[in-house]
Amino acid sequence: MKNNSNTTELAAPIVAQSHKSGINITSAAFLLIDVPPYAGMDAGDLIELFWDDCYVASKVLEADDVGNAVALRIPESFIANGASRIHYRLMQVGQGPAQSPTTQVQVKLDCPGGQTLALYTDENQRLEPVHIPEAIRRKGVNPSQIKRGVPLTIAPYLNMAVDDEVTLRWGDVRMDLPKLTASDVGQPIQVWVPPAIIIEAGEDPRLDVTYCILDRVGNNSRWAPARTLKIGCVNPYLQVRSKELLMAAEPRKR
Repeated sequence: MKNNSNTTELAAPIVAQSHKSGINITSAAFLLIDVPPYAGMDAGDLIELFWDDCYVASKVLEADDVGNAVALRIPESFIANGASRIHYRLMQVGQGPAQSPTTQVQVKLDCPGGQTLALYTDENQRLEPVHIPEAIRRKGVNPSQIKRGVPLTIAPYLNMAVDDEVTLRWGDVRMDLPKLTASDVGQPIQVWVPPAIIIEAGEDPRLDVTYCILDRVGNNSRWAPARTLKIGCVNPYLQVRSKELLMAAEPRKR
């Protein structure tokens, strides 16, 4: 885009702290836009910042600003879901106004599962706990079930969207699921916990099973309320598998 005057051409504004795919609720709370240095930069220059063609901030440059990027804040009240455009206008003594190229940004403020009800917690009560078959919940995971793996279901959640990434936590072991596609949205997520994950987490009379979601712009749901499972009576299988793994790791004798 060309300037509206004879002043030097300007670079597009830069979103200082956004996720690679857009602006999330965390960055929107204090969103800074950087105006790159430009030729002829001087004290007394006036920079005016626009969000969707609405004036939002300005700064008169001082001597210390010359040669450096200038940071201007977008008030949170201007930031809403969807696509937005950012540009700035430069006013210099003896020159007509110059307008920068436009930077396009995507904003997503809807967190997966909705906003947490409490500020200082890692748990999101708006998410449903994982669904575990009743027989497994009552009896726990036995050796036979370990060999087959454990089926789980994650219910559809508020603000479910394409490219959401779900992480299941089985005890201290995490299992990343494939990104959601359009056909997954609004549907239960079927998960099969394989024997390797169960064995890695080990025995536990009260093993927590939970999950969290990260959306395409980095909004984090926090963890769902945990389900508790008994992983017991599995000594023979776990011990045999552990012994096999240890033997496999030992250096071979020559």
